[in-house]
Amino acid sequence: MLKVRRSRDRGYVEQDWLKSYHTFSFGSYFDRKHMNFRSLRVMNEDWIAPNSGFPTHPHDNMEIITYVIEGRLTHRDSMGNQEQITHGEIQSMSAGTGITHSEFNPDDQATTHLYQIWLVPAEKNIKPSYQQIRYDQAPSGQLTLLASQQPKDGAVFINQDVDLYRAELAKGDELSFDIRPGRGVWLQTVRGGLVVNGEAIQTGDALIVEDESQLAISAQEASEFLLFDLV
Repeated sequence: MLKVRRSRDRGYVEQDWLKSYHTFSFGSYFDRKHMNFRSLRVMNEDWIAPNSGFPTHPHDNMEIITYVIEGRLTHRDSMGNQEQITHGEIQSMSAGTGITHSEFNPDDQATTHLYQIWLVPAEKNIKPSYQQIRYDQAPSGQLTLLASQQPKDGAVFINQDVDLYRAELAKGDELSFDIRPGRGVWLQTVRGGLVVNGEAIQTGDALIVEDESQLAISAQEASEFLLFDLV
């Protein structure tokens, strides 16, 4: 079964310094039909204005992933981490028993564009942790593992039975992905245009996949996407 969550149908919030699309219910946006997909709870696409950002705020018992598309993001937290995240890096934070952190765009002119992703943890009240890596760029048409409960090849750990991949495809490239029994897939188009098992999706669209054994993905133009393999 395939279902498309169109970019235009997402919730939208705009402030002086922030433009944000919400795939699932979040903050002031509530849609009973879109609360989560399996353990995937938040999929926010944010544009943060220069010299602006999220002041210090708390989290607990949530797995938080930040994927920067353009620009830079400065992260500070109560564990003592002070880092800057750019495109080509992945950040993962297990909030566990509780942390506070802030996120700011430090640039004077450029907007920061990112996805912030939350997943419900497999185990609650673990010790908070933080990871950030620069991932290797796989050749066009290949998947790169970014995060996993059993990380390998430089991926970050996540406290949930989820494998998160990314890929960039040139126009005309194709790849396939085998889905294990009982698992579902969320495919988030970061940019470009794809056809997946005959379903066309564009920038910002997501494809929800259940009860399928394989995905056949082809790029109609230069494209980038995230693929979540979830229990």
